Amino acid sequence: MTKTRMSASLVPFERYDDEFQSLVQQVQQSLQESDDLDFTSSLLQQCDDLLKQMAIEARGVDNASAKRDLLAQVRTCKSQLAALKSDYSIQLEQAQKSNLFSGTSSATKERLLENEELMQKQQESLDRARNVMADTESVAMEITTELSRNRETMESAHGRVKQVSGLTNRARRLLQNMNRRRVQQKLALYSISLIIIIVVMILLWNLR
Repeated sequence: MTKTRMSASLVPFERYDDEFQSLVQQVQQSLQESDDLDFTSSLLQQCDDLLKQMAIEARGVDNASAKRDLLAQVRTCKSQLAALKSDYSIQLEQAQKSNLFSGTSSATKERLLENEELMQKQQESLDRARNVMADTESVAMEITTELSRNRETMESAHGRVKQVSGLTNRARRLLQNMNRRRVQQKLALYSISLIIIIVVMILLWNLR
C-alpha cells in the first residue's frame, strides 16, 4: 500500500520531468537554427516554470530517500538549464552586437561592448545568486524534514521514559510496602517470643 501511494505521488514529478526534457530538446534545436531567439527565450521561461513545479513536487514527497533523489534530479535539470541559458546569452549577445555595430563609430562600439560586458557579468552574478538561493532552500527543506522526524523520535522516547519512570516508581512503592510488612512481621515475632518467655518464667516461678 505504501509503495503504491509513493508511486502515485511521483507521477506529477515524472510528467514534469518528461515535459522538461522535451523543452530542452526544443531549446537545443532552436539554438542550432538561431532563427528566433524570442521563441528560444519563451522556451527557457517554460523550463524555469517546470523546474519550480518539479521542486515543489519533490519537496512534497514523504519518503526521505525518494525526496533526496528527486531533489538531486532537480539540481541536475537546473545545471542543464543553466548551460542552455549560457548558450542563449552568447547567441543573443552576438545578435545584439550585429545589430548595434552597423553604422556606429569605433568609440560607440567600444562603449556598447563595455556596457554589454558589465550587464553580462551582472546577469551571471544574479544567476549564481538564484542558484545558491535555490540550493539553500532545498537544503533547508531537507533539514526541516529531518528535524521534524527527530522531534517525533524524541517525543516518542520521552513517552517511553515516562512509562519506565512510572514502572520504577510503582516498583519502589512495592518494595517499600514489602519492607514495611517484613518489619511488622519481625516486631510481631519478637512480641510473641517475649510473651512466651514471660509466661515460661511465671510458670517456673510458680512451680518453685
